[in-house]
Amino acid sequence: MKLDKEINKVNAEALFLVSCCTELFLEFLAEESARVAVEKKRRTVKLAHLRVAVKRHPPTSDFLLESLPVASEPVVDWPKAAERNRGRTAEKPVPAGTHRIDDFFRKDS
Repeated sequence: MKLDKEINKVNAEALFLVSCCTELFLEFLAEESARVAVEKKRRTVKLAHLRVAVKRHPPTSDFLLESLPVASEPVVDWPKAAERNRGRTAEKPVPAGTHRIDDFFRKDS
């Protein structure tokens, strides 16, 4: 919220409310994704399960579905890739359709 130049200050109560809503939303996504995984007789929740959970909930699907990577795209296993490239300092590639969190928090100069 503070990245928006039109917003000078954020009330503590508003910030708390947004953080509570975010927590509830993530809990909802996790529960629905787990439910899909159980329906498919899987023990691990994968991206495909998350996509199905999002598709089943139209309000979430309206804004989130196009931001999720397509299930057929290979998902990089970051911890293993980080171990292999420990000596390298180059930027790691991100899967298509995703953004690094650094880009969101980077200040414009």
